[in-house]
Amino acid sequence: MAALLMVVSVVGSILLTPFLMLLVSIIFLASIGKSLGVRRLYISLLLMIFEYGRLNIEVAQKKVRKDDSDEEEDTVTLPETGGESKSEIAQTVPQGNLLPNGVVKNGYFNQNGTSLINREDNLILLPEPPKIPNPPHCDTDVSEASLNKDDNVVKHFELSTCFDYIKAGMEAIIEDQVTSRFVAEELKNWNLLTRTNRHYEFISWRLTFIWMCGFFVRYFFLFPLRVIICCIGVLWLTICTAMVGYVSEGPFKAWLNSKVSIMCFGILSSALSSVITYHNKENAPKNGICVANHTSPIDVLMLMCDNCYSLIGQRHGGFLGVVQRALARASPHIWFERSEAKDRHAVAARLKEHVSNPNNPPILIFPEGTCINNTSVMQFKKGSFEVDTVIYPVAIKYDPKFGDAFWDSSRYSYMQYLYMMMTSWAIVCEVWYLPPMYRKEGENAVDFANRVKGVVAKQGGLVDLVWDG
Repeated sequence: MAALLMVVSVVGSILLTPFLMLLVSIIFLASIGKSLGVRRLYISLLLMIFEYGRLNIEVAQKKVRKDDSDEEEDTVTLPETGGESKSEIAQTVPQGNLLPNGVVKNGYFNQNGTSLINREDNLILLPEPPKIPNPPHCDTDVSEASLNKDDNVVKHFELSTCFDYIKAGMEAIIEDQVTSRFVAEELKNWNLLTRTNRHYEFISWRLTFIWMCGFFVRYFFLFPLRVIICCIGVLWLTICTAMVGYVSEGPFKAWLNSKVSIMCFGILSSALSSVITYHNKENAPKNGICVANHTSPIDVLMLMCDNCYSLIGQRHGGFLGVVQRALARASPHIWFERSEAKDRHAVAARLKEHVSNPNNPPILIFPEGTCINNTSVMQFKKGSFEVDTVIYPVAIKYDPKFGDAFWDSSRYSYMQYLYMMMTSWAIVCEVWYLPPMYRKEGENAVDFANRVKGVVAKQGGLVDLVWDG
């Protein structure tokens, strides 16, 4: 035991100095807004690893499919025609799901004798209409024996008649356009994270080795480093904003607050290994209202690394409350209690008061009102667009391959969400500043909001939905 402790202490003393030097260099470069390009090189390396993993997965899956086909050839005797006969199909497909010509009904997928709804686009469930009995004006001298022989006539109600419609209705409920936007986006390729929708860590020994190495890097190197950077960033933000709060109001305070804000949020972005690309900086907001699509609370972090904003929102406790109180010391922000936030007129009044002062920073608003999984843009609430001022649209798009920034608040608390972000590979984000937009003459707030939403969705490559999130 003593020998083990001695080895650990020696290794720790050797690695401590490089670790501290790396930490200091990251914080220093982030505070002055400079980068050596290490994070982008890190992202390029990850892409190469993901591509290598994809090729290994495809090879392993082909091998599994080949083994399965060989096993089926050994155990199943096919008819001389080379395919299954109608009688064999009828034995595996539930009664009523097979058409007279031996074809399975549209929308059914047979798997080990179980009838399932197929989700493929080329095989959509269409309920089979019930058979209509002979109309009243037809010949009524049809014997009961002939009715029994005619399978196309339904003489009484069967419970199974409505099953097709129930399945169609359940499919519409499960896969509607709204609820699917509140779950994490499915990845086309696995990103070596077991929290994603694909689990291939044990599909081959090569992937298992890479996954174990990645697990060690993320949890035993990146995670401690990011936690330390985050704590230092929050502490530095609190100290700097407190000092700015003592400066008298005026242009100098506004300039100082802008520099301090960008510096502190640049340090905090390093805690997530963020790689942010800003497009069309000439359209960056200068005053008025800035509106953006909403994926997560770190949307604010992504935008504040490049510009200074005032924020509007509900007061929070805990970690978010500390950040809110720190920001409020240095610049004007609008924080509401839960009861006040429901008063739309009070919100509009304070919003108009803020934008009426040209010395105030632009106020950042997320009109969707909730987090969407970065695949679409939901309905923009009209409150922000009723104020007679310039609107600066911003489109934000994350790359989920390296870390899914979407916050599913119904499943995870804010601290759980931060833990998942800090144990992801990185946060890669694209930000587009769009040209300022003004409300046209005779245009109501709803039409203006929809026009801005359409521009944001088009630029970000997102689906433009009319539903209210």
